[in-house]
Amino acid sequence: MASHKPKQSSEAKIENRKARYQYHIQDTLECGIKLIGTEVRSVRNGQVSLAEGYIRATEVPPTLTLHGVHIAEYAPAGPLQHNPTRVRTLLAHRREIRKLADRTREKGVTILPLKMYFLRGRAKLLIGIARGKRRADKRDDLAKRQAKRDIDRAMSQRLRKRG
Repeated sequence: MASHKPKQSSEAKIENRKARYQYHIQDTLECGIKLIGTEVRSVRNGQVSLAEGYIRATEVPPTLTLHGVHIAEYAPAGPLQHNPTRVRTLLAHRREIRKLADRTREKGVTILPLKMYFLRGRAKLLIGIARGKRRADKRDDLAKRQAKRDIDRAMSQRLRKRG
């Protein structure tokens, strides 16, 4: 009997790398996203910009909406195109939406899109509850990353000299 492995998707994962640089990500949640036909094709082609996006959670009625994300038009569709920056609905459980709405009432907390990908043929969005970093925090992160690079470089040179 053949073993069933999860299908590896060939589509590119779209990431918001700027979010991890500018914010401390406190918690993440995977949710679905409602897309129309031409949007799905553009997302599969990787023509999405998450950098300017944010998510708004409302308690009554419990909804999650994605704002400011640009999904490029799909050229082969001709004149039947979607609005590239329209507000899109996210799919999550009511209790999760309420929890997100409660967390965003705190000062300095926002919800950001971190990654968009396909899982078993469905579009998914990884969102994160984030708090903004200060300039000193960003400098510390850069210094740590540079130190790690230097250490890795020195270790690899040392291993080459041995071998």
